[in-house]
Amino acid sequence: MTAPGFAMEARDLRRSFGSERAVDGVTFGVRAGELYGLVGPDGAGKTTTVRMLVGLMAPDGGEVRLEAAGGAKAGSEAAREAVGYMPQQFSLYGDLSVGENLQFFGQLFGLTKTQRQERETRLLDVTRLGPFRDRRADALSGGMYKKLALACALLHHPKVLLLDEPTNGVDPVSRRELWDLLYEFVSEGMAVLLATPYMDEASRCHRVGLMHRGRLIAEDAPAALVRSFPHPALLLHATDRDGLERRLAGRPDVMALSPQGASLRVVVRASGQADFRAWFAAQVPDGTMEVVAPDFEDVFLGLSSAPREVAP
Repeated sequence: MTAPGFAMEARDLRRSFGSERAVDGVTFGVRAGELYGLVGPDGAGKTTTVRMLVGLMAPDGGEVRLEAAGGAKAGSEAAREAVGYMPQQFSLYGDLSVGENLQFFGQLFGLTKTQRQERETRLLDVTRLGPFRDRRADALSGGMYKKLALACALLHHPKVLLLDEPTNGVDPVSRRELWDLLYEFVSEGMAVLLATPYMDEASRCHRVGLMHRGRLIAEDAPAALVRSFPHPALLLHATDRDGLERRLAGRPDVMALSPQGASLRVVVRASGQADFRAWFAAQVPDGTMEVVAPDFEDVFLGLSSAPREVAP
C-alpha cells in the first residue's frame, strides 16, 4: 500500500544500464493537489525515474504504487487509466489538426463521443487553443505544440500527471501559461510531478526532490531547503575575476562556484568559512567580499557537491 496521503509513491527505485547505475534507491511520494518537482541536471536520472513511474520501463528493484488507482502497480491497466504522461518529445501527428489530434487520442483512451466532445471543449478553452482548432500540429509554435500535447495527456481525466521537462524549448510567455495551467489542475486536486533541470521552475513547486547522479539527495519545500541550508553564499569582487576563479576551483572549502556578472558567486562550507575569509583577505588584497542570501541554485549546487556530508 502507498503511504497515507500519497497519490503516487516510488519506493527504492533502482535501474542500471550495463555498469551505469542511472537510478539508485530513489524513494518519494506525490500527494493529490500537489505540484512536485523532480529537479536535477541532464544525466541525473530524472527521465529514467519518470519512465519507471509511468510503467514504460521496469525497475531493476523497488516499486511504484498508485493510491489514485487503488494501490495498483505502475504499468497496470488501472494505473494507466489514472496517469497522464507527457514525455520530453511528445509525438503528435503533424499532419492532423489540433482538433483531429484530440479526437484521435480521445478514441485511443476509449472515450465516448459525448465525453470526448465535452473534454475537448474544456481543454481547448483552458489552453486557449480554441481559435487554432483547425490548424495542423506541425504548424503550431513550440509553446502551442506543448499545450496541445498537455491537452492530449489530460483527455482521460488522469488523477496523476507526469511531465518530463515540459517547458524545454518554449518561449517565456508560453512557459508562464503552461505553469498557470498546472496550478489550475493542481487546485482541482490533481497530483502533478514535473521533471525539470531549471532551478527557477523548482522554486515554483510545492515540494521538490533534488536528484544527483541517480540519487535523491534532498527533499522538502523549496523555501524550507533554502532556510535550512547552513553554508554561506558570498559574492566576490576582484580585478582579475578569471584568475580568481581558477584559484578557487580546487579549494575543498568551496562547494559551488559560478560567475555572476563581473563577480564570482561562491558557496563556502560553513566549517571552513573562517579559513576562507582569511585566505581571501591575504591572497586577494584588491578584492571585496559580500555576504548574500543563498538561493535555490546555491542550495542545489552545494548539496550536490557532497550530498552525504551536507544534506540537511
